[in-house]
Amino acid sequence: MDEYTCFSKMALMVTRISGTIISIACRPKTPPFVHGSADGYLPDPCGKPGSPFSTSTTTAAVEDSPDRFIGLPKDYVDYRRAMYGGLTHKALLVDAVGTLVAPSQPMAQIYRQIGEKYGVECSEAEILDRYRRAYEQPWGRSRLRYVNDGRPFWQHIVSSSTGCSDSGYFEELYNYYATNEAWHLCDPNAERVFKALRNAGVKLGVVSNFDTRLRPLLRALNCNHWFDAVAVSAEVEAEKPNPTIFLKACEYLGVNPEDAVHVGDDRRNDVWGG
Repeated sequence: MDEYTCFSKMALMVTRISGTIISIACRPKTPPFVHGSADGYLPDPCGKPGSPFSTSTTTAAVEDSPDRFIGLPKDYVDYRRAMYGGLTHKALLVDAVGTLVAPSQPMAQIYRQIGEKYGVECSEAEILDRYRRAYEQPWGRSRLRYVNDGRPFWQHIVSSSTGCSDSGYFEELYNYYATNEAWHLCDPNAERVFKALRNAGVKLGVVSNFDTRLRPLLRALNCNHWFDAVAVSAEVEAEKPNPTIFLKACEYLGVNPEDAVHVGDDRRNDVWGG
């Protein structure tokens, strides 16, 4: 799915479809070269990349006609309406990293830059390679990578990626990724679309594999007030693609699963999970 149609579908592809939660992948999975949450790109204490979706060319149409499908062929729209009627879903669930927000700089670059004063001598290519291998290994006896603040997991990832176990280095990295300096909104115009959806009566929620820094991060980016609920894996003790986290989000919003549509960038976590 291309970037132009992704956010339009996130806002408008809300027709009745059998199943539990409709899941839409915004784009093909981006290679994991920066840190992020486990939502799709390989994470880090610290982030995740991705080409941003764009709402700038579609927002006006969303606001002017909330029951209109944008970026879809007319024949398809007519078919959907004939089969399922108008827009019937009551809630939109959105993935965080890679869909709503993205790291401002590549992970390996930040690990190296901050690590230089702690004696890290690895190249960015070496850091990335080690990071991938460490992240793909099983984590303890638990299936959860992020428990509470996620520090034990991220300490393991940072030391494995750089060979540096200095606590000061880890804390500086960890705290950096809790600030708005480390992240940006994938699309600065997203607020207009979310506002249009809320005005149309759609409840909005975030569903993310992340630790407890997500809520403060959304506040720092001044987008927390866009949403009625946030389901964080570290809090609900279930990570996508486990359906538990999606069901918990629906519970928070007070809607049935069949009345929700989920949008994310990862085929496994967002599409299979939803």
